[in-house]
Amino acid sequence: MPTIDILDSYLNYTDTGAGDIPVVFLHGNPTSSYIWRNVIPHVSGETRVLAPDLIGMGDSGKPDSEYRFVDHARYLDAWFDALGLDQVVIVGHDWGGALGMHWAARHPERVRGIAVVETFLRPMDWSEMPPQGAELFRRFRSDEGEKLVLEQNMFIEFNLPASTRSLSLTALEEYRRYYPTPESRLPMLVWPREFPLGGEPADVVAIIENYDRWMSESPEVPKLVMAVENGVGLGSPEMIDWAATTFAACETASIGPAGHHSPEDQPDAIGAAVADWIQRHALLGAKVG
Repeated sequence: MPTIDILDSYLNYTDTGAGDIPVVFLHGNPTSSYIWRNVIPHVSGETRVLAPDLIGMGDSGKPDSEYRFVDHARYLDAWFDALGLDQVVIVGHDWGGALGMHWAARHPERVRGIAVVETFLRPMDWSEMPPQGAELFRRFRSDEGEKLVLEQNMFIEFNLPASTRSLSLTALEEYRRYYPTPESRLPMLVWPREFPLGGEPADVVAIIENYDRWMSESPEVPKLVMAVENGVGLGSPEMIDWAATTFAACETASIGPAGHHSPEDQPDAIGAAVADWIQRHALLGAKVG
């Protein structure tokens, strides 16, 4: 897999297929581009496909950083520019979806379409979280978070397996190898503290409100929101319905039963939904209008 120097570090990324309009897959916490391994083949036969590891995650560099949302966005912006990506289709999961929508809202002339699954469609209230999830995130955001995530590696050893229906040992070992020390696990601790809950953190809430405005005011850009069966929190039916009726040129697709880390559980359903959506909207062809 290639790497490219970005700012004071480097990003690792997959690069497969060929075509003028690449599809960019963005992952979330605590995974890497590896989560897209069984989704990408559904698209790579039609065009170039790129999937970076976010800074501090996967096999990308681990610079001295706070690893806040804005830090990830800064490195990702530089990666898009370094590769000269002028026209793209974005597919994002979890924080990758949020980063993708944030990038699109700031670079509308460079995005052909955006598809997301299990991501931050709008800021949330604590009451919208499942009780057990809300309690866990309160612990992550307290002083106890350092012990749970940095020392006990809870995101890898508990959250990730618990948020999939069938995570293989091979996949778990792949995700585990990125974070061998407490210091390497800092990105996994910061991400739950960035979760836009109850109006905090205010800067992340403002970012999400801004890309929500763009998503609702850009009918020229097709959008796809994929939904898991029996989704909760980020993927609850109420959240999916809100997006479907708020975002312009938005359609939804069910990908069947899955946990939060749906690309592990339903890669073929996600790949088929994305490929069909791309084809129907001719997103890899000449831009119209």
